[in-house]
Amino acid sequence: MEKHISVLLDESIQSLNLEDESIIVDCTLGYGGHSSEILKRIKRGSLFAFDQDQEAIDYATERLSAIGTNFTVIKSNFKNLKKELEQRGITEVDGILFDLGVSSPQLDEGRRGFSYHQDAPLDMRMDQSVPFSAVDVVNSYSEADLTRIFYQYGEEKYAPSIARNIVKKRSEKPIEMTFELADIIRSSVPEKVRKKGHPARKVFQAIRIEVNQELPILESSLKDALSLLKVGGRLAVITFHSLEDRIVKNCFKEVCSVDPKVKGLPSIPDMYLPNYQLVYRKAIEPSEEELERNNRARSAKLRVVERIK
Repeated sequence: MEKHISVLLDESIQSLNLEDESIIVDCTLGYGGHSSEILKRIKRGSLFAFDQDQEAIDYATERLSAIGTNFTVIKSNFKNLKKELEQRGITEVDGILFDLGVSSPQLDEGRRGFSYHQDAPLDMRMDQSVPFSAVDVVNSYSEADLTRIFYQYGEEKYAPSIARNIVKKRSEKPIEMTFELADIIRSSVPEKVRKKGHPARKVFQAIRIEVNQELPILESSLKDALSLLKVGGRLAVITFHSLEDRIVKNCFKEVCSVDPKVKGLPSIPDMYLPNYQLVYRKAIEPSEEELERNNRARSAKLRVVERIK
């Protein structure tokens, strides 16, 4: 298996303020990079780690078992964060981490259909047990819906012509492979765009987000995560594109702001003061050294918030 390099590893671990007895949740276990470092630091605490990809779970469980036994892997989407923890008797925690990047092994393993660099069936499911996949989006969504998701989730300027050509091509025969789709995208954008890098990147991202419902789930899960934090507990989120980052930034801004009804008063009653504060005023980005080691870190941003009352 291709090694997955955890992004902003030191920065995110440091920002969680781990102690020996901390109860920590890793909402995105993946191949266990962040979880391994967390587990080393909470010898008498507990780690709860979520993932829906069985391959990642098998690999990470073996990796974590070599460090300790004080962890629980939960095969579920983090949208079920609160419910799954409550079932295990956990109603408050010291720290929560989200690392929202698609893991390198998923991208590099051609057969999962996440990559436009390798030919494979159009899949892109994080959870292989769910029937709905990229092939359904590409072959059943209307031209208007395809245009909407390419704009909304891919910020793709040429969304209308790409959607139009997909609909035209699939009327001849279903589009089933990643290379077929990549070729349609390439032929739908101007020559000058093709020279700047692969034109399929944004559309593949948009379809992946749609298949896995990543953004709506992120929004509701952040609210659940915030409500689970003890006073002094921290929530750290690593994002990889502007859509995710915007959701995180706005969510944190909302909970760290004084109630607008009383803003500007000379003395604000405690009940109107925010329950959370930003740990860093600006997002943390990868260092030059990290970017040299791992090019995939280039768009990563870390934002951290702490519960203060």
